[in-house]
Amino acid sequence: QVQLVESGGGLVQAGGSLRLSCAASGDTACLTAMGWYRQAPGKERELVAHISISSGERTYPADSVKGRFTISGDNAKNTVYLQMNNLKPGDSAVYSCNAVCLRGILNTFYWGQGTQVTVSS
Repeated sequence: QVQLVESGGGLVQAGGSLRLSCAASGDTACLTAMGWYRQAPGKERELVAHISISSGERTYPADSVKGRFTISGDNAKNTVYLQMNNLKPGDSAVYSCNAVCLRGILNTFYWGQGTQVTVSS
């Protein structure tokens, strides 16, 4: 089992910054990737940023965050961060950390509890 604990959400004015943290514990040796998703009311959940544990490769599938959000990881602390700059009201959502654990040929997905980010105009 893998446990994910997120922190760092809150209320910020447009143009401000926040840094989210996701600390993994438990069977972390199986982790191959971690990512941040977000879901706003009435909208589908979307993948915001993704990082490979082994290679460190980062991807930002959501065009709206490119150039503003940065995902990074500290393997020694089993922690992934999402630095969010120049925040916009449209970034308001519940942000959830996701981790992919590979055991043999089976991938298991774990989720954090989610943290609310609210950006005021």
